[in-house]
Amino acid sequence: MTPRVLIVDDDPLIRELLHAYLSQEGYEVHCAATAELADTFLASQTVDLVMLDIRLPGKDGLTLTRELRVRSEVGIILITGRNDEIDRIVGLECGADDYVIKPLNPRELVSRAKNLIRRVRHAQAPAVKAVPRPVKQFADWALDTDRRRLIDHTGSETLLTHGEYQLLSVFLRNSGHTLSRDQLMDQIRNREWVPNDRSIDVLVGRLRRKLHDDPAEPQLIITIHGAGYLFTASVAA
Repeated sequence: MTPRVLIVDDDPLIRELLHAYLSQEGYEVHCAATAELADTFLASQTVDLVMLDIRLPGKDGLTLTRELRVRSEVGIILITGRNDEIDRIVGLECGADDYVIKPLNPRELVSRAKNLIRRVRHAQAPAVKAVPRPVKQFADWALDTDRRRLIDHTGSETLLTHGEYQLLSVFLRNSGHTLSRDQLMDQIRNREWVPNDRSIDVLVGRLRRKLHDDPAEPQLIITIHGAGYLFTASVAA
């Protein structure tokens, strides 16, 4: 099935540029100039990926990202300026999967879109019931490592973003050991976006929320001040 992409940007030149890049690669591309128009489109249409500018007139891109993530696991790539580092971090915390920086590099753009769409489709693919999935058990949770989903004791599932999955995998491999931010960054460096000290903290915060681990009194991911983080749960394959 042809991948479908929605571009949300108030700059017509950016919209035309992205439309041309992605159309040449075989994507079905739709455009919206505002978050409100994007909402109208998404009310009746489904897409694999939304690429949106952080700085939109009216409702901004961060607000739209937060709203999309509440109701959907669609792939989200933010389009940002070089000076938007804080907004990029906030956008990832709101649930965006990745970002690209203006001026846009066509090859990088297509590569990131392709990788993210593949992950989203893999996570959404119907399971083959006859084939057992690899699952890791810890505390009151299970991690479906094929579909990157957390499963709670009631059977409810929560999809992890790529970064959240990578971070949890590192914690599971190193349960009971304190890991510094540098050690965590070394082990998730194969991500599409380059991590830094702040982005590790953002990922920890997002993972805690999905694990219902109270940041005021965490039980699973403990902050060791001056050292890093400690994952406390024992792991069973």
